[in-house]
Amino acid sequence: MKHLRTVEDVMTHAAISVERETAFKDVVEALRMWNVSALPVLAQDGKVAGVVSEADLLIKAQGPGAAHGTTAEQLMTRPAVTVTSGATIPTAARLMARRHLKRLPVVDGDGRFVGVVSRGDLLKVFLRPDRDIGAEVRELIAYQLIPHRSAEVYVHVAGGIVYLHGSLPDPTMEDVVVRAAGTVPGVVDVKADFTTPVPITNEAAQTGPVP
Repeated sequence: MKHLRTVEDVMTHAAISVERETAFKDVVEALRMWNVSALPVLAQDGKVAGVVSEADLLIKAQGPGAAHGTTAEQLMTRPAVTVTSGATIPTAARLMARRHLKRLPVVDGDGRFVGVVSRGDLLKVFLRPDRDIGAEVRELIAYQLIPHRSAEVYVHVAGGIVYLHGSLPDPTMEDVVVRAAGTVPGVVDVKADFTTPVPITNEAAQTGPVP
């Protein structure tokens, strides 16, 4: 089971980039070939010097002959907005929304370019199978929130919605359990009912109680 929690888990590793000396025509060709609207521009040390976009090409290279001899370094927007590979998916999503960006260059701990993450990549978490989501929720509850076999919590996931039933050792823990389950990547909503005992059914046996 793969836990999708950080940018590294969902980003595109084999991402295209251009160098600062890349000519205008070659930048246009790269954008067209890879069907993207922007490309990171790399310095010699592999760090992201800036980003060149279709808007940069249209705005900064107008007029007869303006594109001749123009390089990515002259066209790019700097400093580049980047995200680290270890950043959480919500962090990257908030950064994209705040800066109105569709893609972000991803850098490692030394600031070197390692890939690109897009809005579509961030949405991958909502394509996780219900089975994987349920397994992670059960693991979270059993080993971090309610250890020592002190409760029976039945976890069922359908369409990304987590349903929690059973009993808790302390009623005040319900809010903590619900909020924790909601942090699992791919969870759309959490619905809990810890007031009515749940009989052992085929469904309950299949989804399994948390020890």
